[in-house]
Amino acid sequence: MDELIEKINQASYEYYVLDMPTITDQEYDDYYNELLKLESNYPDLKREDSPTTRVGGKVLDSFSKVEHEEPMLSYDDVFNEDEIVKFDERVRKTVNHPVYTVEPKMDGLSGSLIYKNGKLVRGATRGDGIVGEDITENIKTIKSIPLVLREKIDIEVRGEIYMSKKAFEKCNIERKNKGEKLFANPRNAAAGSVRQLDSKVAAKRNLDFMAYFIQNCDKYNLKRQSEALDYLKELGFVTNYKLNKVASNIKEVLEYIEEIGSKRDGLPFEIDGVVLKVNDVKDEVELGTTNRVPRWGIAYKFPAMEVLTTLKDIKFTVGRTGKITPNAIFDPVHVAGSIISKATLHNEDYVLEKDIRVGDVISVRKAGDVIPEVVEVKKERRTQELEGFNMIHNCPICNTNLVKKDANYFCPNENCDSRKIEGLVHFVSRDTMNIDGLGERIIEDFYNMNFIKEITDIYNLKDYREELIELEGFGNKSIDNLLASIENSKNMPLANLLFALGIRYVGKKTAKILAVKYKNIDNIMNATYDDLKNNRDIGEIIAKSVVEYFKNDANIELINRLKDLGLNMKQDEEIMDIKEDFHNKVFVLTGSLTNITRKEASDLIGKFGGSTTSSVSKNTDVVVVGDNPGSKYDKAKELGITIWDEEEFIKKVGDINEKV
Repeated sequence: MDELIEKINQASYEYYVLDMPTITDQEYDDYYNELLKLESNYPDLKREDSPTTRVGGKVLDSFSKVEHEEPMLSYDDVFNEDEIVKFDERVRKTVNHPVYTVEPKMDGLSGSLIYKNGKLVRGATRGDGIVGEDITENIKTIKSIPLVLREKIDIEVRGEIYMSKKAFEKCNIERKNKGEKLFANPRNAAAGSVRQLDSKVAAKRNLDFMAYFIQNCDKYNLKRQSEALDYLKELGFVTNYKLNKVASNIKEVLEYIEEIGSKRDGLPFEIDGVVLKVNDVKDEVELGTTNRVPRWGIAYKFPAMEVLTTLKDIKFTVGRTGKITPNAIFDPVHVAGSIISKATLHNEDYVLEKDIRVGDVISVRKAGDVIPEVVEVKKERRTQELEGFNMIHNCPICNTNLVKKDANYFCPNENCDSRKIEGLVHFVSRDTMNIDGLGERIIEDFYNMNFIKEITDIYNLKDYREELIELEGFGNKSIDNLLASIENSKNMPLANLLFALGIRYVGKKTAKILAVKYKNIDNIMNATYDDLKNNRDIGEIIAKSVVEYFKNDANIELINRLKDLGLNMKQDEEIMDIKEDFHNKVFVLTGSLTNITRKEASDLIGKFGGSTTSSVSKNTDVVVVGDNPGSKYDKAKELGITIWDEEEFIKKVGDINEKV
């Protein structure tokens, strides 16, 4: 059995990685079937890393959350040559004569693979960059991912989970034959497939994996990104070694972009741009990262493909703030992997400036390959006189007279059905109260059925459990999950509630600033305009909006009712007595912590007024080190930055169990 596994793994390496198979498909199948037979006869001898596990079979109830040892940052997107040149200029302020690796930007989803002693132990999605989902069972079904490496090492490898054009076409043919809805594009197909709770379903989708990054290259004596890519291939991973290139200057980068763009349609997989990385690992460390993106790399996105269609109508929608938005309705067209039939026209000025008229031939595209937009009117195709655009002056939902503020029109009626529905959708969304099971369509249905007319009704849905079960598409389990999610949302931090309330100009970041500063809802309600505007990052406009919101009796009544329903009105992320050790200081966490998770440590730093970032620089105040800290520890010593071990950190924090 061991001999067969070795033969099968070697054949897979030659087929997927080297693209040079040395045995026929029939020979491979013979080895595989013989192994299956032996494992059936001797199940106690079956290895966990057997290639036969790739068929899947394990069914999960849900995906568990996993915290990444190092954040999985996404690259800043740029869209033209000027921005690439500016990136190079920024790099050159820190690095002399930078050399870059340029790689195709795969159009899939990022994944992280953890190996211990050379064996795959965990696969995870990127998630929000800090916390992802454990998709190990589905990862094992991807044949281009080695279950066992060619060296017995501990390593984290990151790459792109994707579906090839051939697999996508085959998958959609099968779905069409079954009368199922077709996938819009390979990216969506890959994302949906890798999150199947039944790993057998994922196995049938023929996903692939392209490795592109090793976490902590210095641990493996790798000094360049190009060396890391070569090492990945040696370990048994598929890389884009035939398409990747090292560029010694920005001119070569631009030439590569033009070259790979010309090959795009002929590639076996979808790409939507080029990733540009500083090649030298030392330069990468020197450049560092922000909380959101690395400073040592960017992603160039190919220009969006434009498609012509005919504008059929302009319809108006009402947002949660009452803003009226004109929307283009046009003949459906296929753009960047999906069918689109509408796009926002933003406001009256936008439509008039482009002279957009119903009946025009227009060009549309997806900005950043995501958001549909109208690029221009093909006026040369306007063969007859078309009626010019006229902005409406009454709300399309409640008929209230609109009010113009700056370039936008607003419905001032706070009881407008459309405004209320949009406000409810915002309240339950992931970034606010995070209530699973209440999507936009369900909110609208429940509103029209009189189950949810206002925010507090969400927390009384449990009283309608029997009626909800009778609705099409709902059952005991889905209703129980929904009610549990609603109950759990009561414990969300005050910052989430503040954002959920929809106070004008109070976004996610401002909500957290207010919550941490004032600690509870009553302090915010009683804060004066002068007190608010003197806070850094708040200012006059936000201060005025907050004061006006809490002057409204209806809003005060809403807060009191939410209090009675048991919603959390306090922010745990307070600045404590020991703030002098944390307040306004920048921390970096590195190495493995044993008594606390990295996320818990980061949350505690935030509670005490500090912030965390992922790279060490001269702006770093404290580096907290655990086991095997790597290059960040060396960098901190070199720069003379304060270093705490885990014991020192815990001493500064106090009682972890009480604080976390």
